[in-house]
Amino acid sequence: MHVGFIGIGTMGAPMATRLLDAGIPLRVWNRTPGRCAPLVARGAAEAPGIDALFAESTIVLLMLLNQQAVDAVLARGQEAFATRVRGRTLVMLGTTSAEYSQALEADVRRHGGRYVEAPVSGSRGPAEDGSLVGMLAGEPSAVADIAPLLQPLCRQMVHCGEVPSALRMKLAVNHYLVVLVAALAEATHAAARSGVDLQLFREVLDAGPMASPVSRAKLQKLVSGDFGAQAAIRDVAVIAELVRQQASVAGIETPLIDTACRMYLAADRRGLSDLDMAALLEGLPASPSPTRA
Repeated sequence: MHVGFIGIGTMGAPMATRLLDAGIPLRVWNRTPGRCAPLVARGAAEAPGIDALFAESTIVLLMLLNQQAVDAVLARGQEAFATRVRGRTLVMLGTTSAEYSQALEADVRRHGGRYVEAPVSGSRGPAEDGSLVGMLAGEPSAVADIAPLLQPLCRQMVHCGEVPSALRMKLAVNHYLVVLVAALAEATHAAARSGVDLQLFREVLDAGPMASPVSRAKLQKLVSGDFGAQAAIRDVAVIAELVRQQASVAGIETPLIDTACRMYLAADRRGLSDLDMAALLEGLPASPSPTRA
């Protein structure tokens, strides 16, 4: 088994590190030069180019920012696409629309490759400690071949069925996550502006029935002001829009995700792109107090 890993970003770097630490040799490549250096120091082999990585790999893990990045890396729609995917298993670790993933699977299989969806639930912290939740979809034999490879990354793997069922599941889960963190950020800002002691606010929330690992981690960031990215606003804005689109295709009204999506897009435009998703309200002025007649 020769494994390639493409996309050494916020999630890709710790995931690739976990695989290396589990004794899985990796060939790595990233579009931004220099990102692979820490992995090379841990024993990974950096491919000199994208074609070299595919030529030397039978399984290629993709953890890329968006659908456009995936198409660019695979040279989809070009002659090189067939050469890159033929005889290989592509594993989609990132988040795309279900429709995109289904179409990509058809293209990969048409050119003699296999394709598995394996998006994960969790951010950088769970990626670092191997406690992600994996969602798998694809042709059963391909999924069975890939599942053991992903065990160092995940505390649990859920088999969802055929492509694109794992991506549909991932977006459904993120629907809840995006709204949850937006609500927590808004509540924290409102508490602070109302004169509430945020340390006590955190103590009450952390002790109560609404607490979760997500709420505790994000509330810590909101109270401390340390917004080092576990899940960056730039990435969350992309995923929130995919969530909104999935709901729209289903024909249901979703006022909460619609609002949260606008909030993350606005935060991205305000220059908060690289901060953690909990920072989406940073830099906004206080609303003026209502006037009384």
